[in-house]
Amino acid sequence: MSKGTKIFLLVIGGLFVLLLVFIVGLLILLEIRERRLVPTNSALVLNISGDLPEFIPEDSLAETFGLIPKQSFSSVLTQLRKAKVDPRIGGVILNIEFPSIGWGKADELRRAIKDFRTSGKPVYAYMNIGTNMEYYIATAADKIFVPPSGDIYINGLIAEVMFFRGSLDKLGIEPQVIQIGKYKNAPDQFTRKQMSPEHKEVINAILDDYFNRLISAISESRNKSPEEVKALIDEAPYNALQAKDLGLIDGALYIDQVYNEMKKALGYKEDEKLRIVSGEKYREVRSDSLGLNRGQRVAVIFATGTINTGGGDAFRGETLGSDLMVKAINDAASDDSIKAIVLRVDSPGGSALASDLIWRAVENAKAKKPVVVSMSDVAASGGYYISCGANKIVAESSTITGSIGVFLGKPVLRGFYDWLGISNEYVMRGKNAGIFRETERWTPSEEAKMREIANKIYYTDFVPKVAKGRNKTIEEVDSIGQGRVWTGLQAKEKGLVDEIGGLERAIEIAKELAGIPADQEVQRVVYPRTRSFIESLLGGPEEESFFTLYKKNEAIEALPPNLRKAIKYSTLFDKMSKGEAMMLMPFELNFR
Repeated sequence: MSKGTKIFLLVIGGLFVLLLVFIVGLLILLEIRERRLVPTNSALVLNISGDLPEFIPEDSLAETFGLIPKQSFSSVLTQLRKAKVDPRIGGVILNIEFPSIGWGKADELRRAIKDFRTSGKPVYAYMNIGTNMEYYIATAADKIFVPPSGDIYINGLIAEVMFFRGSLDKLGIEPQVIQIGKYKNAPDQFTRKQMSPEHKEVINAILDDYFNRLISAISESRNKSPEEVKALIDEAPYNALQAKDLGLIDGALYIDQVYNEMKKALGYKEDEKLRIVSGEKYREVRSDSLGLNRGQRVAVIFATGTINTGGGDAFRGETLGSDLMVKAINDAASDDSIKAIVLRVDSPGGSALASDLIWRAVENAKAKKPVVVSMSDVAASGGYYISCGANKIVAESSTITGSIGVFLGKPVLRGFYDWLGISNEYVMRGKNAGIFRETERWTPSEEAKMREIANKIYYTDFVPKVAKGRNKTIEEVDSIGQGRVWTGLQAKEKGLVDEIGGLERAIEIAKELAGIPADQEVQRVVYPRTRSFIESLLGGPEEESFFTLYKKNEAIEALPPNLRKAIKYSTLFDKMSKGEAMMLMPFELNFR
């Protein structure tokens, strides 16, 4: 060996050793830093408040600029999972303040809190003001506290449904709609001024289910009979002192006093200060450092938002693009290291075409490995379509699901154009060439063709695919279809879902189907791959930049909530005017 070669090898070897020392040193520093993040016998303080999207990729640079929320719903659940097994965490304080989640996620959060309590560590809930939702979540904790100046508004549930027909009439816009299924009332927001009998029937059934579960949760948590709870609800709201006297909370205390209560529970000395770890800081503790999220790989694919054709926009989960979702499912199915797929669905539906494309991707994936669906707040209509073929379906008791039906239509703008002084003429070739004319109602021939399309989607596509996926006859599915919406508990009774539970239960089932031992942890691999803040700054040739999406979102968020909903649905009607059929929830339901 020449002298030059020896020198070269020595240099390379030296660099390798230096690199190895650097990596080991870095790991040691990270370990030391992580230990300092969480002192012994600390209290984890989790804020359950504000916007909690299903999943947000961790991107510290974007968070620094305040361009994405700092917390997601999946992050909250992860913090509780880590805290349960982390010997440095002595207890948890939940600061609950108007979280923007539905009742399905509330059920899942309550289950996660109860699971944490099996560790023997205390968990306290603190609220400044507790409405039905906040109090429902809080009942899963060991103790509930409200400041002396706070209030408890557990005065029952009310369902609100917004109708826009009166506004459309004033604008001279006439919606023309074909709907398949007597309960498929999604267009009613635009075609009616009040609920139909079928609409009321479904709303009342859901309201009864939710109300009974609220009563049951309070009864179990506060050691009261259902009759006592109903009487308390009828006399609500209460101030904190009244709530304490009635046994609805454990103390009318300020937050510093709650910290003192936690100190006592954790065995602190009187002069010691409670060691607190914020949820934001605790996120920096890696799950795998606590023995979690490692082992064989399971894909978790987040399918959130209104279903549309195309790439979609993953920003805040507002839209679920079929191209993006199909690619994510195909990628997970093609990766041999992925042993199973969990599809996390939180969608009211949308485009029938896009739903079918995603359904097909699920079918192809299922031929390669198990696919389990975890339903979140809502997985209805198109959201149920993309779920129905999975090996197993898991839903929360309060999940809104079903709504097996379809509608299509268009807005007729003749009166609106007349009001604006606009006139137009059409020159056509072909009997049905004017089927998408925006100023004219369908002719009998055009309407017959559109009804034929709607019937095909419902009777040839949707119902048979549900029947095949759920091992039912077409007649059975049609009888529980017809656009009817069910809660998760009702859907289980009807055979539309297999089990009641959340994402954790879905992962357990996926492990079982993939032959992974129940006592083994798995690594959760999130799909679709999210673009980093830097990648998103300018966007690709066919993508909007992060800033463009952010500005768009900020403009919409500045509008009143009901107007935001109207804009969202108006974009769907624009797609319908181009021929797309819709599989969408029959109403925008808000319980409070």
